[in-house]
Amino acid sequence: MNIRELARRSGVSTATVSRALNDRAEVSEATRARIRQLATELGYAPNEPARTLVRRRSDTIGLIWDSGQEAQGLHNPFLLGLLSAVRTALSEADYHLMLLTTAGAEEPDGAYLQAVRRHNLEGVIVLTTPPDDRCLRTLAASTVPCAGIDTAFTGPRTVRVSSDNAAGAAAAVQHLHELGHRRIATVTGPLHLPPAAERLTGYRRACERLGLPVPEEYVVEGDFFLASGEAAARGLLALPDPPTAIFAAGDQMAIGAMHAAADAGLSVPQDLAVVGFDDIDAAALVRPALSTVAQDQRALGEAAVAALRSLLDAGPGSVQDLVHSYIVPTRLLVRGSSRRP
Repeated sequence: MNIRELARRSGVSTATVSRALNDRAEVSEATRARIRQLATELGYAPNEPARTLVRRRSDTIGLIWDSGQEAQGLHNPFLLGLLSAVRTALSEADYHLMLLTTAGAEEPDGAYLQAVRRHNLEGVIVLTTPPDDRCLRTLAASTVPCAGIDTAFTGPRTVRVSSDNAAGAAAAVQHLHELGHRRIATVTGPLHLPPAAERLTGYRRACERLGLPVPEEYVVEGDFFLASGEAAARGLLALPDPPTAIFAAGDQMAIGAMHAAADAGLSVPQDLAVVGFDDIDAAALVRPALSTVAQDQRALGEAAVAALRSLLDAGPGSVQDLVHSYIVPTRLLVRGSSRRP
């Protein structure tokens, strides 16, 4: 079934069929309804490549997920939830999603840009990709509209969306301080990633404001995954003056810290309080349930799509008048892993 056959059976021209299926005003409501009903009955589907050529639009947004992190990312519940939130927000805005990947160092600097042009993509959403990625820098320097979630990059048509990482970390430290803790350590994420660096900044600022000492050994870098949190906590608990509380920059690392405490014969929260970041599903399932800083995944996805649509609607000439940074609030969820020692 093609548009010519649909026009023949409808008794109208192919131009009228095209206008009806694209909600053009030149077609009466009765004709539009009749053509659409017949198209449904006959199983007609538009030729998308042809429509793209005619309309010069693909209604498709590319999603870039750091190729170096993909294998780990597939096991990261927060990133998977964020990906789902982006997909939902795009679908509600009537956009398709195309996942773009590269092979890393073997790819030319313009690999992302070539893919965008090859598939005639409207724009790109970048998910937690390091800002020093050379393919990303080339893309950001072009005129392609780009919205980055937890990715710091700059270009003529770029915008950044992120949670309020620093404020969330500060709230966790404030909570632990109010419980009476004065020796509060942190397990960070990879510090070349903006969310990890911002959470460390929030932790340090809160400690400084509260007059809490931060020995160098109280800051340990992890990788957002459970094993790194467990290893970091094991080292912290072995210190001559171990912390009484740990703020981990990711829930999986926080759960790993709870494992290390149990292995050391310590009780959470009586001997060690633990607070995480993200609020993944497992945070409420472990025992004791994990106190954490919750990120709003749906709001992040919706903000990224809204920001990208603003760039698309504005066009290259008036981008300077748009907001180039969207910050989504976080909230502290107090559960059983943190209470007065």
